[in-house]
Amino acid sequence: MPVKETTVEIKLKNLKNNLEYLKSKITSKTKFMAVVKAFSYGSDSRVVSQELERLGVNYLAVAYTQEGIDLRKFGIKIPILVLHPQEKDFDEIIENQLEPSVYSFRVLSFFIKALKKKNKTSYPYHIKFNTGLNRLGFLKKDVHKLSGIIKPNLPKYIFSHLGASEDLNEKKYTKKQIEEFISIDKALEIKLGTPMKKHLLNTSGILNYTDYQFDMVRSGIGLYGFGNDIEFESSLKPVLSLKTIISQVHEIKAGESVGYNKGFTAKTDSVIATLPIGHADGIGRQYGNGKGEVLIEDRMAKIVGNVCMDMLMVDITDIKCKEGDEVIFFDDKSYSAEEFSKKANTISYELISSISRRIKRVVSK
Repeated sequence: MPVKETTVEIKLKNLKNNLEYLKSKITSKTKFMAVVKAFSYGSDSRVVSQELERLGVNYLAVAYTQEGIDLRKFGIKIPILVLHPQEKDFDEIIENQLEPSVYSFRVLSFFIKALKKKNKTSYPYHIKFNTGLNRLGFLKKDVHKLSGIIKPNLPKYIFSHLGASEDLNEKKYTKKQIEEFISIDKALEIKLGTPMKKHLLNTSGILNYTDYQFDMVRSGIGLYGFGNDIEFESSLKPVLSLKTIISQVHEIKAGESVGYNKGFTAKTDSVIATLPIGHADGIGRQYGNGKGEVLIEDRMAKIVGNVCMDMLMVDITDIKCKEGDEVIFFDDKSYSAEEFSKKANTISYELISSISRRIKRVVSK
């Protein structure tokens, strides 16, 4: 059904399809962690998390503590990993039965203090190791010191994150990360005298390095329909569509300009459509000045001039359309978020996670 205003459509059947496809790549014993950070990649974290819980995922993951608290308040019961807790978060993490990722001795000290404050001798948490991404995590050289501190309260899982699992030209780098993770695991198991449960693979890891699924895998972008590889496009279906309408049509003469700072000047007589969406909605200024394109009546229309906060303009000179007609920024059939984002030399992750919450959400089964 055509939209009447700027709208994000969330297709839960596509979410289910993507989950089933990703799970087909792993064994029935391997657990599945669904990443729902950043408002579930620009969709709606409550709706998506509720559906994923219903579909039987074992874990959810968020970036920050408040995201996990919001899900608990909404009634989500399954385990939730907080990937990047801050020093003041641990009281709330424990109160809301969230599981923190502990990635440094500093963070570990705050976690231990919070446990003592709550009179807890044990609590589920995950330890993150840095195997080459060089973002967060303990190093292999930390294992000796770390094992002495964590022995009274062993982690539920250890994990790491692959930095280039989608790029098959970087197999050597990825294999080196995997080998480092296995080496760390062995060293830690020797020190602690017990096997460690672990997770390593992200979406592209699931698709390209299935042999290393260990006890659990994690998927974020794959659940929302993107596999970072054209090979998987037919199997993964985008969950989000972004559509709007034409607010007004202007006929302008050659030499006339459009938008702020005369961002576009017509070389010939032209027809311009104004759309009610702008950089405050997640369509950044990088899409302006002829880079970004939208779909109107199955034809591509270039974004002209500078993208405004709440509006942008497109050239519809050669397109038969009118005020009130539907405009597609991306969907699950005609024009993907990957295609739209590439026009401005960015990626689907950035585009969909930037969609403003002020835009109306419509959920379809």
